[in-house]
Amino acid sequence: MAERTVADLVVERLRAWRVPRAFGCPGAAVAPLVAALDRAGGDPAFVPARHEETASFMASGHAKFTGEIGVCLATQGPSAVHLLNGLYDAKLDSKPVVAIVGEDIGGPLGGAHEEIGLSRLFGDVCNQFVRYGRTPGQVPAVLDQAFRTAAATRSPTCVVLPRELQVAPVPDLVPQFAGVMSATPGEPLARVLPHDADLAAAASVLGIGDRVAILVGQGGHGAGDEIVALADRLGAGVAASLLGKPVLDERLPFHAGVLGEVGTTAAAQLMGGCDTLLLVGTNDPWTDYYPLPGQVRTVQIDIDGRRIGNRYPVDVPLVGDATETLRALLTRVADRPRRAWRETVEASVDRWRQAAAARAAEPAGPVNPQLVLHELSARLPREAAVAVDVGSIVYWYARHLELPPGVTAHLCGTLGSTGCALPYAVAAKLARPDRPVLALAGDGAMQLNGLAELITVAHHWREWPDPRLVVLVLNNRDNSGVGDGRPPAGVAGRRPDVPYAGWARLLGLHGVRVDRPELVGAAWDEVLAADRPSVLEAVVDPTVALRPPEPALADLRGLFAGGDAARQVRGRMLDNRVAVEAEDLV
Repeated sequence: MAERTVADLVVERLRAWRVPRAFGCPGAAVAPLVAALDRAGGDPAFVPARHEETASFMASGHAKFTGEIGVCLATQGPSAVHLLNGLYDAKLDSKPVVAIVGEDIGGPLGGAHEEIGLSRLFGDVCNQFVRYGRTPGQVPAVLDQAFRTAAATRSPTCVVLPRELQVAPVPDLVPQFAGVMSATPGEPLARVLPHDADLAAAASVLGIGDRVAILVGQGGHGAGDEIVALADRLGAGVAASLLGKPVLDERLPFHAGVLGEVGTTAAAQLMGGCDTLLLVGTNDPWTDYYPLPGQVRTVQIDIDGRRIGNRYPVDVPLVGDATETLRALLTRVADRPRRAWRETVEASVDRWRQAAAARAAEPAGPVNPQLVLHELSARLPREAAVAVDVGSIVYWYARHLELPPGVTAHLCGTLGSTGCALPYAVAAKLARPDRPVLALAGDGAMQLNGLAELITVAHHWREWPDPRLVVLVLNNRDNSGVGDGRPPAGVAGRRPDVPYAGWARLLGLHGVRVDRPELVGAAWDEVLAADRPSVLEAVVDPTVALRPPEPALADLRGLFAGGDAARQVRGRMLDNRVAVEAEDLV
């Protein structure tokens, strides 16, 4: 029987933390750890990625789609550098990830070959915890601290394990006088509730408002029933941040959609007309679309006190878990439906939905990208997971894909890094191989990371009980990122054309290319019924304008406030001759 090494001990600690798989790329300084994972027989599994960046995106995606701690590993030098993008994604979107990095310290130092100071490299992205393992006895406790810190702070952490340590034999580990050498994996985080006085103050603010709006972020996940119940009790309209889009059923008549530049006219109108605002688990950056300071009284719920007032002035801060805090508020807020305001919101939402459908039906050459997402919306499987890349696809996803209950969706919302959708989709599919997964990307994202990670999909798909992993590629051949209706700018603005559907077929997957609008629906039907993963390549018009919500609607912010905010807005409206029926918003 082979001698038990520290690498085996690491695998045991991963198993103790119930880690199902680790994503990474093999390399000399992590070779002992990869070998130990291989000996583990899939518990946990090692998932090789085509690139360390995509491995870190997979770990972040695993954390996003499962709520568990993601794990990635890489060797030293350039491989370690490549992990940074996915780790920053996890940091900025508040997801727990543990990076395990190998280092070869046995050879000569000072020659600069693959030498990078790992503590400094990871010191910012993993600022909550970066540690070296020095001796076999330290390894269990260091790993436990990394996992516990990642879970408690919802952030990435890093453990550096020299190769020489990984191959060292494991001695009998016994408690020492100075402390405990290994620790028990942590239990779920404690229940966090605001103080009663703060809950009472929040209930008072919400109770006296006449036009209440609720902005829901990703922190509202799991609190959908409570949010809807409170909205009904207050007669409120709701909008979502981009990360909060999956929290509520978007088909609700009072759901105005996503707020911000990528969002909807109805959400902009909701913010423009409200006099009371409840923020639930959101750190949404589109502050240009928030009500003007002075227009509303605001209550904010967030489990992280550092985010209270981070984006908008707050009258009543509530630091606590969203679900528990909303339940406590429901016992304190009186039932006051405010039918006139709710009817106004619903009319605005209905107008937006009609406008969105009309936009999707507008002719374009060859295909309107809005139509592609509009056709998917009616066909989206109820149990699907959706991974969204960065680029113009975000606008069409935010506005045209309505997410019903049961559908989860994630994107690189704060960092905004292109190339995340395929790694996310792989992680989501490996976590739940019994459900369909969709990746929505542009051709730039596919050329960056997607084409390579289709190889990973081709390697794994036969293991999946439901083989459907559908990759949408909006092929507009445009690299300019203009997005305002102007044509791409010269040669520099043109992206090389690639046969994305053909590449899928070359890998043994299914590929469909559509360049006629009347065939878009049938193309979706085909890939969603395929017996293997598919690529749907839609050849779309790069000149279709992104059209953020109209500036006139943003100018309505503060119209109904008192004091300086109202005077400023009314004056600006007169100066600009803004022709908007403001009475529709009250």
